Amino acid sequence: MLDFCRRSTRGLAMSSLLLTSLVLGVACGPNAEQGSSDEDTPSAIADTSGEASSASNPDDSGELAAAVGPEEGSEDLTTQSDELTSSGVTQQAATGLRSVADWEKLFLGRWNAEHTSIYLPMSTSKDSWQFYNLGYAIDGNTAMYRATGKTQYLDRALLYVNNMVNNARTSSTLGSNFHDSYLGWKSTRAEVLNQEVALYESYCWRYVTQLLRTIRETPALYANANYRAQYDKLLAFSEKNIFEKWFKRGANAYIYRVNTHMSAHWALIALNLSRMTTDATRKANYLAVLNNVNLHLPNYKSSLRQQMGASSTNSAAYFWSDTWASHSRPGQDVSHGNGVMAFIVESHDAGVEWTDADMKKFVATLNNVIWPSATKYGNYVDGSGAGNGWFNDGLVKLGRYDANLQRRLETHNVGQNTQFYANGALNAAKLLGTAVK
Repeated sequence: MLDFCRRSTRGLAMSSLLLTSLVLGVACGPNAEQGSSDEDTPSAIADTSGEASSASNPDDSGELAAAVGPEEGSEDLTTQSDELTSSGVTQQAATGLRSVADWEKLFLGRWNAEHTSIYLPMSTSKDSWQFYNLGYAIDGNTAMYRATGKTQYLDRALLYVNNMVNNARTSSTLGSNFHDSYLGWKSTRAEVLNQEVALYESYCWRYVTQLLRTIRETPALYANANYRAQYDKLLAFSEKNIFEKWFKRGANAYIYRVNTHMSAHWALIALNLSRMTTDATRKANYLAVLNNVNLHLPNYKSSLRQQMGASSTNSAAYFWSDTWASHSRPGQDVSHGNGVMAFIVESHDAGVEWTDADMKKFVATLNNVIWPSATKYGNYVDGSGAGNGWFNDGLVKLGRYDANLQRRLETHNVGQNTQFYANGALNAAKLLGTAVK
């Protein structure tokens, strides 16, 4: 069977569009997760489908008065301690950090170029493989809204999502392997040509649901008629044509995946949907999936919690394998480990399962094991191998808990694109207590 989920994409032929994305620094992490037949479906068929139409672009200049905390830089956290507070932030001096405004300037330096040449075409591509990479832009724009409260970033993310949803088509018309009544897209990627691919959809939709949850949990947005209408439409689509679709097609095959990172995508979707749904039955199902991935998978004798153990190279850090029930070195590859961390960070911040003590260990994993010096990067979470330093899609988010790690990220020169800059801004806003959410 094909095994293109686990290997580096650097040797794969890339379309001119994706080549442009690499030139601009818009990463599918250089080893970004790909869909594989044996991992993405129970048989040798991976899933996907694709359509998308252009939605009208909301006003990019608007700014809602969201409840932003103290003015940036006003907080002087002078206690030199590595103990985590109840909010998960280390009590280190947050003074002297790059400001949210300075992160935003870096972000804006790439924002429109990435939009016009990469992300807008992806959103209208009708190709779920393109949506896989589009998730980075949805995350970046949502994070920048959360850091600044400026709705031009929220509107950009909503544009991309509306484009995808407006062009979804009934499975039975796609010529894919399912032929049911759910809406979706097909992939034009050769390995899964004309198939509906659960991996590609989940990889993108974890950030679509994060965007929607941001609207739901920001009163000024949720009370706004324009945002509420989009929220209601996109939430209904997400519940039925993303989560329900793949759950009913086979939870063990498409939700509880063969490795940690692919299951983590669905755990983040379930976490977000559980905070938004108004249907008690759906909520119970989302919470069951969330708890199963965290604590007790139904089809593997493990879970994310059971995967975690002390690092053999640093007792203060975590080690884990991407293979369920394995604890063998070298463990999870760092590139795909980003996907695990993207979920765990949000789960911790929602008060679900992952504690401040856990986050301290993950910070140590990145700060001391994976990234022991400025230009030395491990390829695996035990620090072995020669990695590329791509932290954009998850590990960078650990900077919100540790001011010293955030300072290192300020000088990190790998993956400098809008997703990286936006999450740097959100880290700074959280450390300074000014984040919208």
